[in-house]
Amino acid sequence: MFYSLLEVSAETTSLVAYISLGAIALTVLIAAALCVWGKNFSSNEIAYAGVCLAASFALSFIKVTPVQYGGSITLCSFVPLLIYAYKFGVVKGAATGLLLGLFNFISGPYILTPLTFVLDYLLAFSSIALMGFAPKFGKLPLSAKFVLGATLVFVARFLFHLVSGFIYFAQDAIWVDLPAENMFLYSFVYQCVYIPADCALCIAALVALCKSRGMDRLLDTMSKSRDKS
Repeated sequence: MFYSLLEVSAETTSLVAYISLGAIALTVLIAAALCVWGKNFSSNEIAYAGVCLAASFALSFIKVTPVQYGGSITLCSFVPLLIYAYKFGVVKGAATGLLLGLFNFISGPYILTPLTFVLDYLLAFSSIALMGFAPKFGKLPLSAKFVLGATLVFVARFLFHLVSGFIYFAQDAIWVDLPAENMFLYSFVYQCVYIPADCALCIAALVALCKSRGMDRLLDTMSKSRDKS
């Protein structure tokens, strides 16, 4: 017997949708203020944030969904923001990742509890910030830095979704007689169905850009624009 999780979480989802809209509006106002008064945020960084965020959001709609109730493999939707975080650092990477998570929620709101909203849309997407540490990985080749950075991001994302999935399955909302002792196993298998594949696609795209020298040119262009701003 199956339950409708949309019925289970309709009230909470509606509430968080309004909270998300308010958060997005507040973030836009803060970004605008930083452009005017913030010494650590240039107009160029804000402009690239908008371009990369738009690209990531658009790519998130090109997807396959191998598991029910979410868990999509997208067409390298994290790649633009991973590049942004690599170039502009942890804090700016976290901000754009957070926005991507909010946009994804607004475009298709679906949660079970407020905690799963925080884990699946705020923390999981903010993990993009970890790519900001990649430039500090010593004298490794550029492609290796991107591979390691992306791996860190997706490992963190996996862990956040894993905890959220544990809560999700613990609600006994999909199968009536789901064994309680298997909640972690169900969540682990569920995340393994799509997150490793999403990670592999992103890493393949990043490596291809690095090997073709496209990444060098892109990062150089972003640096020159930054110097002029």
